[in-house]
Amino acid sequence: MQFRVTSPAEPGTAIRVTVRLFAQYAELVGTSAVTVELPPGATVADAVAAVRQQAKYGQKLPARPLAAVNLAHVLPDQRLSDGDELALLPPVAGG
Repeated sequence: MQFRVTSPAEPGTAIRVTVRLFAQYAELVGTSAVTVELPPGATVADAVAAVRQQAKYGQKLPARPLAAVNLAHVLPDQRLSDGDELALLPPVAGG
């Protein structure tokens, strides 16, 4: 299931980012992918905040999850570009 979460931006100036949710994060939110529209210069933290605020059950996600952009681990202040794929990765436990 995919749905669209939007943040205020002037027409034609928004960037689109696909947010992938894995394991327990996908279960919490009820979907494995969300498309967000953000203003240019938005960061990973901005995208996470948009999903947490606007997605159904998004508030159940942590404010600072482990994240990767285009398969590379990043910090919350990493800037996003149009077409990026942001993956939110839950903690992994094992033995």
